[in-house]
Amino acid sequence: MRIQLRKICHARSGDKGDTANIGLIALKEEWYPLIERVVTAEKVQTHFQGIALGPVERFEMPNIGALNFLLHEALGGGGTKSLKNDAQGKTLGAALLRMEIDIDDSIQL
Repeated sequence: MRIQLRKICHARSGDKGDTANIGLIALKEEWYPLIERVVTAEKVQTHFQGIALGPVERFEMPNIGALNFLLHEALGGGGTKSLKNDAQGKTLGAALLRMEIDIDDSIQL
């Protein structure tokens, strides 16, 4: 089955200069291993193709059931330089929640 991340996660996002920061948090503890396995830096880079112009880094935070992503060169220079509508990256968390992943039938939604 294919689902959007919004079914099993919530997200928070912000910025530091030209780097967007997205925290992806599993809604249930048992869903963290799934997102840890399938939401890779490479898949996030592909999802944000044309937005994240630099590398994407991923950091695991299993103690809180979360992943943190840094999207480098994603904000057009940052809040004081960018002409983008969202130069602080506040909407990028919602954009990541639209990413689709494959899950097996053993996952109870």
